[in-house]
Amino acid sequence: MKKYLPLILRIAVAVILIQTLRFKFTAHPDSIYIFETVGLEPIGRIGIGIAELIAGILILIPRTAWLGATLTLGIIGGAIMMHLTQLGIEVRGDGGVLFATAIVTFTLSAIILWFYRADIPILGKRLAAS
Repeated sequence: MKKYLPLILRIAVAVILIQTLRFKFTAHPDSIYIFETVGLEPIGRIGIGIAELIAGILILIPRTAWLGATLTLGIIGGAIMMHLTQLGIEVRGDGGVLFATAIVTFTLSAIILWFYRADIPILGKRLAAS
């Protein structure tokens, strides 16, 4: 199981990242509302969508999983901060599902980064020894 856990986590995060792209790239009203609220519509919506696509691809490739996880932590960390400062936990009556998904994605990405810490250039060998 220990062998497959990193793969399962990588697939889960990639699916979460990639399935949300249809909302960003098709200008779904909820996505537009979110990005207008934080003052990033439309450039931020499209830019963050592209960054999420890149992170989702990188996280699926074992050699670049650490980079995808790091990028995901940054993107989703920003999303969590926007929820806590501007959007609120519940967005347009979603019951907090979007926020909870961000927390899960952030947590899984941190675990993935821990699994692949030895692959990080320069720091990897030092981190793996700890």
